[in-house]
Amino acid sequence: MNTFQCQPPCIVLGIDTQIGLAIVRELGRAGIRVIGLANRERSIGLASRYLERGIVIGMQRDERLIKTLRELGDVYEGAVLLAVSENDLTWLINHQNQFKCVKAITPPASAFRQVLDKARTLKIAEELGIRVPCTYSSMSMDEWCMVAAQVRYPVIVKWADPVSVIPWLQEQGILWHKIEYALDQSALLNIGERYVPAGQWPLIQEYCSGRGLGQFFFLYQGKVLRRFQHLRIAEWPPEGGFSSVCDVVPLSKHQALQERSIALLHAIGWEGCAMVEYRLDEATGEAALMEINGRFWGSFPLAVHAGAGFASLAYFVQGLGQIPPLSPLRENLRCRMISTEVKRLIRIIFQSEKIVDPYYVYRPGCELARFVLDFLRSNVRYYVWAMDDPGPFWADLRNYGLRLLGR
Repeated sequence: MNTFQCQPPCIVLGIDTQIGLAIVRELGRAGIRVIGLANRERSIGLASRYLERGIVIGMQRDERLIKTLRELGDVYEGAVLLAVSENDLTWLINHQNQFKCVKAITPPASAFRQVLDKARTLKIAEELGIRVPCTYSSMSMDEWCMVAAQVRYPVIVKWADPVSVIPWLQEQGILWHKIEYALDQSALLNIGERYVPAGQWPLIQEYCSGRGLGQFFFLYQGKVLRRFQHLRIAEWPPEGGFSSVCDVVPLSKHQALQERSIALLHAIGWEGCAMVEYRLDEATGEAALMEINGRFWGSFPLAVHAGAGFASLAYFVQGLGQIPPLSPLRENLRCRMISTEVKRLIRIIFQSEKIVDPYYVYRPGCELARFVLDFLRSNVRYYVWAMDDPGPFWADLRNYGLRLLGR
C-alpha cells in the first residue's frame, strides 16, 4: 500500500498549462493523490497518469465552483487546495472560508496585495538597498507627457497590478500588453494616448539589459525551508518575457542577492512559495529587481526536475502542518519548452523586425545550433514531455494541430 494513501488528496486548480501539469506530476510522484480542476476539456493536465480524478470546471469563478469544492470536501475530507494563477489565488483569498472541509493554500492577503502592486514592491526593495529600475507612475495624460519628456530611452511600459486592471481594460475595449518598449518620446506618447479612454496609465520603467535570474524560496514562520534559482537562457518574446529555456544556477552563486531577496520577502510578510525576479547584467554582475511572483511560476517544471519540491512543501507544510525531508537539489539541469522555442526561432530568423529591443543581439546561427544540440544533451529536460507520463505531450500536440486547423 502506498505510504500516503491515508493522507488527504491535493486538489490543483488550473491544470491547463505546463505549471499545473508540473504540480500534478510532482505531487503524484511523491505518492500524493491528486484531483485536477481544468478550465477546458482539452487541458493537457487531464491527460496525466498522475491524476486520480480530473474535473472540467470551465472559466468562471462563481458559486458553482464553490459548490464543486464543497462537494469534493465531503468526499475527500481534509483535502488541500493549491492554485496556479494570480486570478485564482485572488479568488481563493476572497472566498477563503467558504470551502468547508477543503483547505485552500494561499499567501497572506496583505502580502499578496503588496506583491501584485509592482510599484509598492519596488519601493520596499529600494528601502532595503536592492537595486531597482527608475520607475514613474502617472495619474493623467499631462503627467505622462511630463515623464516622456524627461526619461532616458529606451523604456519599458508595464502595469503595476495587472490582475486588477485587465478586467477594466477589457470593459473599455483596450488590449492588455504585459510589457511594451518605447524607443523614443513619440513612441511613449503613442502608448499613453491609448489609455486615455480608460483613465488609467501603466508604469514607465528604466530599461535594464541582461538575462532573467529567478530566485525561488519557500518561507514558513519566518524560516527559509527551500532555496532554488535559475537563469533564463532563452525567452519569449526574444527581447524578454518568460523562459523558453532555463538552467539551474547552483546556490553557491549570488548568495548575497539571495539574502537580500529573503529580506524583501520578510519585509512584505510572505509565507509559502515565491519567485523574486531580477535582470542580471552578466558583464557587470549587477542585478536589478523586476518583480515578485507570489505563485507557482512559468518555468516551474525545472524546479520539479531538480527536486526542489515546492508543491510538496505547500501540501505538507501549509496544508498538513508537517515538514517533510528535503532531497538534494540536482544542479546541472536545463529545461526547455519546445513549442515556444520553435515560435522564438521563427521570430528571430524570419521576423526579426518585430523584435523591438534595440540592444537585442541577433545570433540566428547560434540559436539554431543550440536548439538542435540540446536534443543530444543528457542533462536537458522538458516542460511537457516526460517518459513516465507521455499523455500530456500528445494532448499538447493534438491541441497545437487543432489550433493550426482552426487558423
